Amino acid sequence: MNFQTRFPVLHAPLRFEWADLDAVFSTGPAPDELVSNIHVVGFVGERIVVCRDTRDVWFLPGGTREENESIVDCVARELSEEAGATLAGPLGLIGAHRCVSGRPAPYKPWQSHPELAWLWLYADVTVDGEPTNPDDGEQVLEVRVVTPEEAKVLLLTDGPHFPEMIDLAIELKST
Repeated sequence: MNFQTRFPVLHAPLRFEWADLDAVFSTGPAPDELVSNIHVVGFVGERIVVCRDTRDVWFLPGGTREENESIVDCVARELSEEAGATLAGPLGLIGAHRCVSGRPAPYKPWQSHPELAWLWLYADVTVDGEPTNPDDGEQVLEVRVVTPEEAKVLLLTDGPHFPEMIDLAIELKST
């Protein structure tokens, strides 16, 4: 049985109204030039790092890639900004949401448009500080390191596909 059959909610088309994006998930990689955002399932042992923002939404650390920023540098920056965490191991690929924007221009001038990708990764991390909460980013109120089951419940505040994203990350990390 393939991932699309086993994780149907994760692979279902999504509409992100706030960003005017239509997205479809695939476990394959996305071309680097399309990657506008990254998100990380951060593992501390068997537990997962989740963050809560001012909207009372729980989410996985990640965000917008800066101009000429590598994937690894973006991950390191976003982990620090949102979770007070650092990478403690290599990045593993979960997949990517391939997106099409309905906006007349890209969110940032260096981003691909209208096609772009949100990259989903997993890695071992260490939570060794407080989120830096830069002025131009989400304001994180709380960081927790929780069991996968707790993460799946909390992350439902950010979307129905997150329980399957967590299950897929755990499976890929264990192989």
